[in-house]
Amino acid sequence: MSGSAGRTPGLFSRRDRAVIAAASIAMLLVQMDWFALNLMLPVIARDFGTPTTDLQWLVSGYMLTLGALMIVGGRAADLYGRRRVVVWGLAGFAVMSVVCSTAQNAPWLTAGRVVQGTTAALILPVAVAVVTSHFRDDRQGRAVGTVFAFGAIGTALGPFVGGAFAELVSWRAVFLLNVPFCALAVLLMLRCVTESRDKGAARGMDLPGAITLAGGLTAVMLAVDQGASWGWGSVATVACFASGAVLLWLFVTVERRTAEPLIDLSLLHNKPFVTVTAAGTVSNVVYCLIAVLAALDLQQARGLSPLESGLVFLALSAGDGAASYWSGHLARRWRAEVLMAAGLLLSGVALFALTWADPLPLYTAVFAVIGVGIGLGWALTNAATQSYVSAGRLAAASGLVLTSLVLWGAVAVTVAATVLEAISGSADGAASDGSAIEGLLRVAAVLSVAGAGLLVPLIRSNGTTPTGESAAHEVEAAPGIR
Repeated sequence: MSGSAGRTPGLFSRRDRAVIAAASIAMLLVQMDWFALNLMLPVIARDFGTPTTDLQWLVSGYMLTLGALMIVGGRAADLYGRRRVVVWGLAGFAVMSVVCSTAQNAPWLTAGRVVQGTTAALILPVAVAVVTSHFRDDRQGRAVGTVFAFGAIGTALGPFVGGAFAELVSWRAVFLLNVPFCALAVLLMLRCVTESRDKGAARGMDLPGAITLAGGLTAVMLAVDQGASWGWGSVATVACFASGAVLLWLFVTVERRTAEPLIDLSLLHNKPFVTVTAAGTVSNVVYCLIAVLAALDLQQARGLSPLESGLVFLALSAGDGAASYWSGHLARRWRAEVLMAAGLLLSGVALFALTWADPLPLYTAVFAVIGVGIGLGWALTNAATQSYVSAGRLAAASGLVLTSLVLWGAVAVTVAATVLEAISGSADGAASDGSAIEGLLRVAAVLSVAGAGLLVPLIRSNGTTPTGESAAHEVEAAPGIR
């Protein structure tokens, strides 16, 4: 029985509010944790005596496991119970937070973050599903909107929380902060959420697909990250590239043969869908690069404290959150592709300006404008792609979009760290090389403008879906780390 039975239409009961709170806390927790980490990287590097750029695996490793396993997490919830899966995810997230807080070296912390990414993959795709399965009436939209609003709050608070704790308490305390949030969410889930599952869901989990995808990307990213120190022609580097290529080939083979693939590769023949997905992925890649590179620039090149950097990052988060919120209203008047292109162009131009914005007030103002552009480019990706696929393939399309957004973001962070070290000529000095960081940010700006250019052919078309019907875009924010 759904939570709406026997209730006054339009109103939320005490139990209904508890269900919304449980999912909202889970969403806020994961978003805040990821965005807090970026501001802590320089502080962690100093504690461990390692170059900041060598800690990029704390970001990319987490995103890698999250992106590869999100679809598996969602399918596990449909099969075995949404409440059960999200509770296990929250419990695992809490345990790994403690493991990360006690890390004595960079490899320990990196391993903890990679495993934590697997637990996040059980939370993000399922938290909203818990709410949608509980509410089966006209209150569902408001309930889901509340959950996403808390996710946006986590995004906004993350940089400030990370900077404040890193400076005033300890970076370890940020991880410990996750534990009470997890405990509260688990308590609410167990007491107030009725178990639900999809009885008609396919039984396949496609773990081979997830493993070969994650393994292949990891091998390639490791080769890119360590190639300079190992030697680009060394046995280790070549072996990593080769094994990565083999695993990715196996992934494609598995996806073509399995009855329930992790990613529906046939969607890649849908050119409008691929174009919009690519543009949205570019927007997310740019965001990931800004999140890491700007954190280094503010703290290690400009000399700001973690707390001061966190306050500057609030401008980026505010712009992003505002654009994400208003994108739904704007999409009722303009095509999602037009808004995405405008956002990508705006963020690209503003990012160019940022690299010459020396006064901190001007830097902060431009940062907010970049956030607006990124918010438009990312928030509308799911809505735009959904208009180019049939109703029976919406879930598969959404899964491919989310996987592309997260995984390519992870790859971009790894490549950026390697290029930054190569430009600066030193791993130890790369994070404080302001000119090198600005150069990479300008490359990201070019990438953003190019992303806008990808959408021009679609915008110039007659705006129809493949079936010939007018594209009606209903914005549905997609959960996931950016």
